[in-house]
Amino acid sequence: MLSSTSVRITAAFVAIAILCLFAADLAITTINPWQDLAALFLGMVTPDFFSLEHIGTALLRTLAFAFTGVALGSVSGFLLALVFRFRAVRMFCAFIRAIHELFWALIFLQFFGFHPLTGVLAIAIPYAGIFAKVYSEILDETDPTPERVLSRKVDVLSSFLYARIPDALPHLITYTSYRLECGLRSSAVLGFVGLPTLGYYLESSFSQGYYSEVGALLLLFYVLIATLRLWARPRLIPLYVIAAPFFLGDGLPIVWGNVVRFFTQDIVPSPLRDGEGLSGLWHWLSDLAVNQAMPGIWNTLVLTQIALVLTGLVTLMAFPLISRHFGGPTRRGLGHVVLVIARSTPEYVIAYILLQLWGPSMLPAIVALALHNGGIIGHLIGRRSNEITLRPDAPKGIERYGYELLPRLYSPFLAFLFYRWEIIMRETAILGILGIYTLGFFVDSAIQNIQFDKAMVLILVTAFLNIGVDAISRRVRARLKLKVSMTCEGH
Repeated sequence: MLSSTSVRITAAFVAIAILCLFAADLAITTINPWQDLAALFLGMVTPDFFSLEHIGTALLRTLAFAFTGVALGSVSGFLLALVFRFRAVRMFCAFIRAIHELFWALIFLQFFGFHPLTGVLAIAIPYAGIFAKVYSEILDETDPTPERVLSRKVDVLSSFLYARIPDALPHLITYTSYRLECGLRSSAVLGFVGLPTLGYYLESSFSQGYYSEVGALLLLFYVLIATLRLWARPRLIPLYVIAAPFFLGDGLPIVWGNVVRFFTQDIVPSPLRDGEGLSGLWHWLSDLAVNQAMPGIWNTLVLTQIALVLTGLVTLMAFPLISRHFGGPTRRGLGHVVLVIARSTPEYVIAYILLQLWGPSMLPAIVALALHNGGIIGHLIGRRSNEITLRPDAPKGIERYGYELLPRLYSPFLAFLFYRWEIIMRETAILGILGIYTLGFFVDSAIQNIQFDKAMVLILVTAFLNIGVDAISRRVRARLKLKVSMTCEGH
């Protein structure tokens, strides 16, 4: 049976999402969306690999940015994990991981330009914050017995290396491999801001209506993700990391004067630059809050809450696709393909495609977030369901689903769903770059208008909003006594 607390919290979130529907813009504004969708589907089933120029270079760049960024982020995160017990370190890590990779890329583009360092740091910085949090929790969960039996003469470093690391290492490796898959998605999406990864060519092909090229690019990306365990074996990873920087490309040279000007002038609020004093600053901040920050926060929250509940619905429908308690190997194999596509395709890419098909509204973003996150959680819950052993006379069909499996899986389902809440919020904000009126829309508009001071304030608002949602999520999970496995969190 489901606990009464779980039922009440679920009902509350569903009710909030229903109320948010009345405030959401869900219109389809294109003239013939079904014809466009059919053209895209035809392109997917008739991919044209031979018309793609520079596709090999795009694949190498995507891999290079992912490996370099994840490697730098994991090393930095591990070092931060060692001192994660300090509040200042935890706050710093929470802040840097609350800002999406694309926001970091937009910041670095303003002074590094289209230099490889832009893409590498855009991945490495937020990933360092994520790695620090999860690595510290993995280290804290290690068995303390080996350290207790060591002689008191053993120094702290030796005790750490020989007593804690061996127990934690398998979990560290597993989690890092999950983040590598995420890094490939992040690397591909960086192409949408101009870096030469798969996203750049995907946007170019789609904007020109070359759907067979779009199909080829997406299929190549799916193959890259699906075969990750085959070619990214642990013993080969060091070779990939060493080779990756050599395939990042050269880009334009960094003008260090632009870097200095960005930090000393561009991001300083204009009233302070112009000598208007505190009164001018207050008026500037008030105008920014009323006309941009508050509407952006409202739309971000509305979209997030609808997407969160829809993600839950998609998950509950998706996990039986790969559960051994429903159907045979063939059906489960097809289910795995469906979920691989859903969880491998970045939300940004799905939203971009749906935006072209349905027009600018919240609907493409909501569907994109639900499909991607529902695919991730559905995969995890489906695997969890395979660990359950049912009695021989267990009911079949919908009764098996509703009475045997769902009550046992509901707690981990809620744990994963509320963990993804903050991640959905981060993605909701960044989808504003596509023209949806979330915080990312106003950030992108400020950057386009060369108002970097406003952009930085709005990015800070986004970060603190994400931190707040993450704190609420932790409280909800604590109240429900929900726990997420560290090896699965980042997936």
